[in-house]
Amino acid sequence: MSVLSSTAVLRPGATGFKRLLMKAAMAIMPFGFRLLRRFKPIPRFGKTFVVTLHDDVREVFATDPAFGVTYKEKLDVIMGGEPFFLGMADTPQYRADTAAMRKVVRPDDLPGLAAKVEAMAEAIVAGAGGRIEVVDTLVRRVTFDFLAEYLGVPAPPGGDLRVWGTRLFEYQFVASDAPLVEEVKVIAPALRDHIQQQIEKRRAKPGADDVLGRSLKLQKAGEPGFSDAQIRTALMGFIVGGPPQPPMVVPQAMEQLLRRPDVLRGAQAAARANDDALLAGYVREAMRFDPLAPGLPRTAVRDWTVAQGTKRQCLVPAGSTVFVAFASAMRDGRRVPNPETFDPRRLPHEYIHFGYDLHQCFGIHINNATLHLMLKPLLRRDNLRRAPGAAGKLSKNGAFAESLTVDYD
Repeated sequence: MSVLSSTAVLRPGATGFKRLLMKAAMAIMPFGFRLLRRFKPIPRFGKTFVVTLHDDVREVFATDPAFGVTYKEKLDVIMGGEPFFLGMADTPQYRADTAAMRKVVRPDDLPGLAAKVEAMAEAIVAGAGGRIEVVDTLVRRVTFDFLAEYLGVPAPPGGDLRVWGTRLFEYQFVASDAPLVEEVKVIAPALRDHIQQQIEKRRAKPGADDVLGRSLKLQKAGEPGFSDAQIRTALMGFIVGGPPQPPMVVPQAMEQLLRRPDVLRGAQAAARANDDALLAGYVREAMRFDPLAPGLPRTAVRDWTVAQGTKRQCLVPAGSTVFVAFASAMRDGRRVPNPETFDPRRLPHEYIHFGYDLHQCFGIHINNATLHLMLKPLLRRDNLRRAPGAAGKLSKNGAFAESLTVDYD
């Protein structure tokens, strides 16, 4: 690991004018999307199209034969050339691989995972002494610990899953600068080797009822979809695509609650009443105002007319890039009533936090069952407030939440 540029979870971010410019761009983006939704819902910038309306975003996400994912090239680097379903079109292999993983990532796991997350968060908050940094000390710690245990992939000797997973996530979805690429060349094979060692260790001595253990039982029973390579690749994909996300979106949700004192009081009342369904609504709605990303890219694999039959219909030629702005879609008043009002009781179809249709986040049900519980113990505390000064305001490092500190009695 000595070749890594940093052993911190996040790499050093932009500073000075560049940081201010990035912050200003993110701040003005909702206003820019509002103008586009009204005057030019599907603008074109060279070979890139942007879809901003709720209906059009869902159309692009749901039309896999016309709009393919862009992830395969980088996934091949991470997975050592083994296919992972995130980078696949709607093929028999995609359906077989996802069906195999649903045998080991089960809906009936959710209550136990939820209870574990709440207990872990409670222990951290109870021991923090009235001040806690939300991003790393609370959310990142809970997320990586409970998912590592659930998946059956412990920390690698001499390495840190938080660093490895976050670096690989950044490479896959955010950046590809030369220093990051050099880190990936070290981390990706190291993580593949680590998981393979766990496969061999657990095959020789079966242990806990986790995703790896279940996969090996099905492998032993001769079930298709559970070769060593398939198990290793799936676990890699879950580590890269899963635990780096909550430390981004959950602190951002906390920031949105802190900006709205009346809403914060409502979320705290739900937490204290153990109304987890309502509390989840508060966190989901807070995430709508600052989601994981403004949108996701797709590649047009054939000509397609988006919003055909409407005044805004637009022919997207094959080879174009389409930026699917789900952050804009979730504030589209045509499908999201009173989009600038904070409403924790919105209907599920108004949200597109984790994609839609074929490539909707595989872990969406785990997210829905656990994200709000990472904040629940904190929200139950009295006099919850921002820490003084800059520490009490959410700072971001590019796409990543970096720091947010709160005080409580």
